[in-house]
Amino acid sequence: MSSPAWDPAQYLRHADHRARPFADLLARVPDLPSAEPAVADLGCGPGNVTVLLAERWPGAHITGYDNSPEMLDRAVTEHAGATPGGGHLDFAHADVRTWAPARPYDLIVSNATLQWVPGHVERFGEWIAGLRPGGTFAFQVPGNFSAPSHRLMREIARSPRFADHLGDLLRHDDAVLAPEAYLERLTSLGCEADVWETTYLHLLTGEDPVLDWVKGTGLRPVLTALADDPKAREEFLAEYRAALREAYPATVHGTPFPFRRIFAVARKEA
Repeated sequence: MSSPAWDPAQYLRHADHRARPFADLLARVPDLPSAEPAVADLGCGPGNVTVLLAERWPGAHITGYDNSPEMLDRAVTEHAGATPGGGHLDFAHADVRTWAPARPYDLIVSNATLQWVPGHVERFGEWIAGLRPGGTFAFQVPGNFSAPSHRLMREIARSPRFADHLGDLLRHDDAVLAPEAYLERLTSLGCEADVWETTYLHLLTGEDPVLDWVKGTGLRPVLTALADDPKAREEFLAEYRAALREAYPATVHGTPFPFRRIFAVARKEA
């Protein structure tokens, strides 16, 4: 299956909400072993949260990796270059499914990306091996695949109207592991691990805001698969929009959107 086409502008429409989990993840990352650390951001997207790494470690050399040309173009245009603290921020094309450290890193971090990588836990050993002693591997992934936003999407995709187009295109509940499974895997690799989960209660505004949210992320495979069939695409969106309105009713203050996320910070032995 080819990768979905990404739309940086759509993704960034909810940038504040999407950035908060990354800030919460970085808050738990311990001191790094180098004064001017080397940092890899796997799945950097448009680079809007990668810049937070330069705020936390001003002298760091940070490389954001992504496989979307659209996302990388936005990241390079808006964020690449020297950072105010004397470090440097650059971006490069890479597929997280096969990426391996080509140099020692002080921090390898990934924000809402590994859910797109089947079997991602099998990559942990190689990534941790690429850390300097005392370095950290940290990530967060969505844990909401059983929520109505994703369950309804899958049900419509499998319905008789769309099954031939979409079938089992969408990710399932096993796209990510339980927090306990991540803890076991990271500690078995010799790391001191901190794993937790948080459910954010985002209050979204605007018309059909949950649909607008998923158009930037989870719905991308559907939008890509139906790009050449505008009629089917609009029919899917109409059915999905109606289901989301019922599942996430608007209030006078906005539309509450619960979103569970799983976090892990693993420090390699010094």
